Amino acid sequence: MAAIDELHDGTLDRIADDVPVVMVNLMKFREKSADGDGSGWDAYVRYSRGVNHLIRDVGGGIVWTGDAKGASFGPAEYGDWDFVALVRYPSKAAFRKFITSPEYEAENHHRVNGCESHVIIATEQAYGRFRED
Repeated sequence: MAAIDELHDGTLDRIADDVPVVMVNLMKFREKSADGDGSGWDAYVRYSRGVNHLIRDVGGGIVWTGDAKGASFGPAEYGDWDFVALVRYPSKAAFRKFITSPEYEAENHHRVNGCESHVIIATEQAYGRFRED
C-alpha cells in the first residue's frame, strides 16, 4: 500500500503552515513479516534504517521511541500497540515532502510488511521544551 494512499490531508489542513509538527506513531507488528523475511519488528527496522536519513533531509528528527506497555488509563484495547515513536518535522510541508518522496516509497514496503497496524497522529505543539516562540 502506498503511503500517500493512507495520508489524510484534511487532518494536516488543521495544522498551521508555519509551525513544527510532531507525528505520534503507534505501531502493532506482525509476528512474521508479510514478505517472510524475519519478524514484523525486523521489517520495521529495515524501514527505519532506510528512511531515517530522509527524515533528516527534510529537517526532521526522531524525538523519542519506546516499547508500548499498554493503556494505563481508558479502554484497555486502545493501548494495544507494540511501539511508539515521536517524530518532529519543521512543518507539515516537510512531512508531506518526506512521505510523498520516491525515496520514501522505495522503503515503505518494509513498513507495510512489518506492521499489522500503524497509525500516525499529527500534533501541533501547545507547550514543551521544543516550543520556538
